[in-house]
Amino acid sequence: MASKKALIIGITGQDGAYLAKHLLSKGYEVTGSSRDVMASSFNNLNALGIRSQVKLISVSINDFRSVFNAIQESGPDEIYNLAGQTSVGLSFDQPVEAIESIAIGTLNILEVIRLLNKPVRFYNAGSSECFGDTGDTPANEQTPFAPRSPYAVAKSTAKWLINSYRESYGLYACTGILFNHESPLRPERFVTQKIIAGAAKIKAGQLDKLQLGNLDISRDWGWAPEYVEAMWLMMQLDQPDDFVIATGRKESLKYFVAKSFEYFDLDWQKYVEIEPSFFRPNEIVSSVGNPEKAIKALGWNKPTDIDGVIRMMCAEKAKAI
Repeated sequence: MASKKALIIGITGQDGAYLAKHLLSKGYEVTGSSRDVMASSFNNLNALGIRSQVKLISVSINDFRSVFNAIQESGPDEIYNLAGQTSVGLSFDQPVEAIESIAIGTLNILEVIRLLNKPVRFYNAGSSECFGDTGDTPANEQTPFAPRSPYAVAKSTAKWLINSYRESYGLYACTGILFNHESPLRPERFVTQKIIAGAAKIKAGQLDKLQLGNLDISRDWGWAPEYVEAMWLMMQLDQPDDFVIATGRKESLKYFVAKSFEYFDLDWQKYVEIEPSFFRPNEIVSSVGNPEKAIKALGWNKPTDIDGVIRMMCAEKAKAI
């Protein structure tokens, strides 16, 4: 039996690399894209030791012709769209880029699949940001969207485009509404990795103070390798559906800081400074998801919670310092 073929659009990030590794372990032929293959480092693929096993191509997701050529030439059975702007904060500075790379990019893929008229399955990366502030009630698949940033508006638009094409044209298209998920592959521009790297550097005498923003926000943090497994599981169902992927537990950023510093035997209050300029406009105070549908329908195991995430990220960072 021939191997399945997968196209990962946006393979350079944390999720793209872990997903590629997971698909390779399942026997897939994997093609991955970045905006410019010649200029990309593919550090995450190198870190996982899989770069040589992945065919790499250049794709500009908001260029219809580029997307069309990539899908036609790679001939995938499954397409995973992980591309587009990834920063909520950046989306306030570059809102047009957020809409174009996320919403228009998703529309381009859907249109190509429709026009080629082949039985391609499509996964699109949604976001918990679409729900806005969930308060103390974990969001599920029926929770109304209340986006608070250009990024979240774009992700919400993409999700409704998926629903529209699924219902109108019978496409196998689904959205994974993922809550925060972390790993050692996160760059330090993400606050979780910034915190852990800062604690490790302070312990090693390489840093005196760590500046952070609002520590009172609460999030539902999970382990990225488990979340990409959920993406794959969604694509194996007989009928496409949308799923919230989360742990069901939320903790404050202050908790994340305290536990990270505790791993390195440090008192965080001696080293952390609050920098008001890091506060986001219209910040979401609380965000937590309910993963019960995914656990039951996908057979997805109960995910690793924040304590396990911090422990594994700190252990990996400690090796590098």
